[in-house]
Amino acid sequence: MNILVTGCAGFIGYNIAEKILKKNSKINLVGIDEINNYYSIKLKNLRLKNLKKFKNFKFFKIDILDEKKINFVLKKYRINYVIHMAAQAGVRYSLKNPKNFLDSNIRGFINLTRATHKNKIKRFIFASSSSVYGDCKNFPLSENLKLEPKNIYSVSKKLNEDISKDISTISKTKFIGLRFFTIYGKYGRPDMFLFKLLKAIFLKQNFYLNNFGNHTRDFTHIDDACNIVIKLLKIKLKKNYYLFNVCSNQPIKLNDLLSHIKNFTRKKINIVKIKKNEADVLKTHGSNLKIKKMLKIKKFKNIFRELDSIIEWYRNNNIYKL
Repeated sequence: MNILVTGCAGFIGYNIAEKILKKNSKINLVGIDEINNYYSIKLKNLRLKNLKKFKNFKFFKIDILDEKKINFVLKKYRINYVIHMAAQAGVRYSLKNPKNFLDSNIRGFINLTRATHKNKIKRFIFASSSSVYGDCKNFPLSENLKLEPKNIYSVSKKLNEDISKDISTISKTKFIGLRFFTIYGKYGRPDMFLFKLLKAIFLKQNFYLNNFGNHTRDFTHIDDACNIVIKLLKIKLKKNYYLFNVCSNQPIKLNDLLSHIKNFTRKKINIVKIKKNEADVLKTHGSNLKIKKMLKIKKFKNIFRELDSIIEWYRNNNIYKL
């Protein structure tokens, strides 16, 4: 099995690549990433350093806008499975830099799907997002609901789903879209709630609490997300196109999470409460029945049981300094 992981220096892409490499030394895994400066390049390089310890891993610094280089990698390394996790992230960032989202999340996605079809890839697993649901109120959110994306980021993800569905009608490739719900864990993104808060705590900075902490999020552990991707590489598939929620089905109020972190760290938190950003969705809560049935998954991790070890790892490795 020869696998390409795009965005291998990113949070989800890195963890997927590492888990695959640890599980099977016979798998050849190629990772590509443009290493942009949306957040800490030092953190991205640390992830890459960990991956480069594996003999069956090769890395190329490639922008997914470069279709020629993508085709070269797919052909040279006889790739038969693509796990596409590269994308420009950040809901609020999309309002300031819409061009980045059009380039990476749409043009780049088209390049990859076109190259996938051309090189007869067996499976193309790609990252969508819970943000495609927008402000839907029919909780838990199921895959068959009408989508209501409310910002450029979520629109780009919905378009990815539409593009892959169209291509699946003329291709032998199996396309699988994964709507990720607030993935958390070690080596997580520093621009998301958990690590933004921890950094503010350990550096004694102000933490700006959006919507006064009244958001609710369906936090999903990175291990659960990785295990789903790995199982989807192996399972027999009848159709050419699938969409799944990847979520714990355990919505958590941010204020409750904040209280837990405060009690565990025993540190003062300099909180500045601010009004809700209009680009944000107030609540995410997904149904995971479809993916659990498909892959025979029994349960997902609970954030309150995992959080303490993540905080210890974050503090002991000085991640907040990166």
